[in-house]
Amino acid sequence: MSATTQLLNSIPVDPLTGAISVPIYQTSTFVQEAPGIHKGFDYSRSNNPTRAALEKIIAELEGGSTGLAFASGLAAIDTVLKLLQSGDEIIATDDIYGGAFRLFTHVYQKFGIKIHYIDTTNPENVAQAINEHTRLIWLESPTNPTLKVSDIKAIADIAHQHPNILLCVDNTFASPVLQKPFELGADIIIHSATKYLSGHSDLIAGLLVIKDAELGAQLKFIQNAGGNILGPFDSWLVIRGLETLYLRVHQHAANALNIARFLEEHPAIATVYYPGLPSHPDYETANHQFKPGGFGGVVTFRLKEDTEAAANAFFKKLRLFHLAESLGGVKSLCCHPAGMTHKSVPVEKRLQTGITDGLIRLSVGLEDEQDLVNDLQSALAQFVQKEEQALV
Repeated sequence: MSATTQLLNSIPVDPLTGAISVPIYQTSTFVQEAPGIHKGFDYSRSNNPTRAALEKIIAELEGGSTGLAFASGLAAIDTVLKLLQSGDEIIATDDIYGGAFRLFTHVYQKFGIKIHYIDTTNPENVAQAINEHTRLIWLESPTNPTLKVSDIKAIADIAHQHPNILLCVDNTFASPVLQKPFELGADIIIHSATKYLSGHSDLIAGLLVIKDAELGAQLKFIQNAGGNILGPFDSWLVIRGLETLYLRVHQHAANALNIARFLEEHPAIATVYYPGLPSHPDYETANHQFKPGGFGGVVTFRLKEDTEAAANAFFKKLRLFHLAESLGGVKSLCCHPAGMTHKSVPVEKRLQTGITDGLIRLSVGLEDEQDLVNDLQSALAQFVQKEEQALV
């Protein structure tokens, strides 16, 4: 059975009515026969049939024991961090999403949790950073925005030499279509379901998948205690998005690879970051770690004119790529990491990880590939003209 068939088969038909679409149980509470005697649901913060269907689907899709759905990706991250206590330490990828950096550094650090930001593309760096207080290794692979790819299996082997360390992998950029972290040794997988899983830029959601059932029960308790749950309508929207996940991700990846190849040859571009290019420093890792079907739908590049003014001039000329936060939707988006997604990261740290003023991130959508290339070519023409004028 193909992966697409398995995914569609995991989306249940409603046993009560035969509805082919999972019903939206838009209710806060459920009638009980007697105190504690009910049909598995008592209050929608604790459990809701629509959310439960989504949680079961994502657990099956990633191959875990437990799925949990949250109001945002950051709410899901926050829930994992609540496993920790004062004095614990985290090893996190240095090229980390700005929202995660803000939560780690400005919220949890004041509670006595220490974070070590390192280059996780070299597993030896992880091994050297581990100490007796390490409780969590946090990977984004690929990272946001420079698309570093860490060797999840090698890092999992290192982590599992220490019984008290958990490995959490943010699988948002690859999605379950292209990367299966549990097969490589991860303990927890996180998704911003806002992105590829829902796929239409119409909701905010986060998902956790946990490999071990006992750990899953702990995180389920924290989800219920903290109340960071996803509502039934948004749960239904994610389920609807999942129905086309494989088709969408494969097309995103095909478009992105061709755009990355175009950008790599363009005279106005200094560097292109895309793990499907042999020039990417982590190409070999991505090549053996990713499933067949591509290397994701995000392409990042740096203009030769590495300034905020040049980036803004580029954005103003675009017609199909819309300047906006987020990624993974059917419509193409562009983003200025230094001024948008990673603005909360100190300038020095941004520069250390390559987030300069001329760095631009593209979320390649499902428009016609040649139309997207033409849009980029038109926006980049101004820099070629400027260079030609300078030579006259």
